[in-house]
Amino acid sequence: MNVLNRNITNIFFIFALLHTIIWTLVPTITNNNLPLDVIEALAWGSNLDWGFNKHPPASAFFSELFFQIFGAQDWAFYFMSQIFILVSFYFIFKFSCELLKDARLGLISVLLLESIYFYNFTTPEFNVNVCQLPFWSLVVYYSWKIYQAKKIQFVDCFLIGLFAAFGFLSKYLFIYLLISIVLLFIYLIFIKKIKKFDFKYLITIEVFIVLLVPHLVWLFNNDFITFHYGLKRTGLEGSNILDQLKYPIIFLGKQIGILVPFFCLVYLLVKKIKFKINLKDKKLLFLISINVLPIALMFFTSVITGSKIRTMWMTPFYLFFGVLFVYLFQSQINIKKINSFLYGFLFLFILSPILYSYESITNTDKRTDYPGKEIAAKVQNVWDQDFDKEIEFVTGNEWKAGNLSYHLKSRPKWEGFTNNETLKKSSQFICVDDVCLGRY
Repeated sequence: MNVLNRNITNIFFIFALLHTIIWTLVPTITNNNLPLDVIEALAWGSNLDWGFNKHPPASAFFSELFFQIFGAQDWAFYFMSQIFILVSFYFIFKFSCELLKDARLGLISVLLLESIYFYNFTTPEFNVNVCQLPFWSLVVYYSWKIYQAKKIQFVDCFLIGLFAAFGFLSKYLFIYLLISIVLLFIYLIFIKKIKKFDFKYLITIEVFIVLLVPHLVWLFNNDFITFHYGLKRTGLEGSNILDQLKYPIIFLGKQIGILVPFFCLVYLLVKKIKFKINLKDKKLLFLISINVLPIALMFFTSVITGSKIRTMWMTPFYLFFGVLFVYLFQSQINIKKINSFLYGFLFLFILSPILYSYESITNTDKRTDYPGKEIAAKVQNVWDQDFDKEIEFVTGNEWKAGNLSYHLKSRPKWEGFTNNETLKKSSQFICVDDVCLGRY
């Protein structure tokens, strides 16, 4: 690595460190309680299984891992979320440097992501969308290594299968990236015949399937409950022909709205928008496959089924947009004259945490204002008056019961929604409203 690239790499790590510190401190200072999705993941994590009523298990697993390390410290879960962002940024930077052959352009590819609110404003709430991010970037990076390699490496195929499984176990929508990459390789191998099939590709499939087996068994044993939840969220069950027109248009409108700051930052970078699409360009073909194709597949899903695509579902889909646009406009980027871009980046970099802080402080009717610690302390006092042993389980919805599971000193397991069978098995229990606590 030459001196210039080493300096650029140092700048990247300074940026990543600042991003991590800011987005760990800001929610820690301005929020009184962890967000809904974090509490939900912690509730699931207290009683780990291979799946839950809404999602596969990865987000619960990582939340519980951090709880075991740090305990009930809110800052740790904001920090955990930023680690997922940091890993994503690192592999995007690594990928872009290799593809663009210029560390400076690689850095710009990552800095552009600060204009997309998925990668700053929404990151304090660790959820299944954030959980996908590092695995999305890792699958893309190692797919790229195979894509441009003359000789396929066993370890690269193994790692793609491994990270693809973790991504899928974070959220099923990860399949849109996997389908896009598979379609690219099918196109190159069987249609254009410019790439040979290698039996090492089967390693990826084998690793992926083997790691999913426990979750697939869980799905069969639980009547595919996560699928039913996902379908309910899309509104697919009650969709009609008009929805096949309405929801895709709404989807496109929201994506354009989300990307307006990104396009503004790109404009500050290049000033004159001129580019050519050459599908014979192997690098561009790969970038289109990982950026445009997953979004197109999501769009056509909405067109065909009339399903409603929720905005936050698109969180990982734009991770490599910076690389795509820098590649398209690289001949027009003058590194020595990008002051306006840097000013725009700094403006957005500072504005996002300010807006988050303002929203968190001024809006006092949010989930993050819930007095979780105080309620847990009152419940603990009620329990201690009647019993002298620790609380071992809590039942109720993920929010109220999940907060108790997180804040109570004994870290009771969340046992799902209150039912008589659970209470019959308990030796001691109390119920407050729709939440019950007890011992086995």
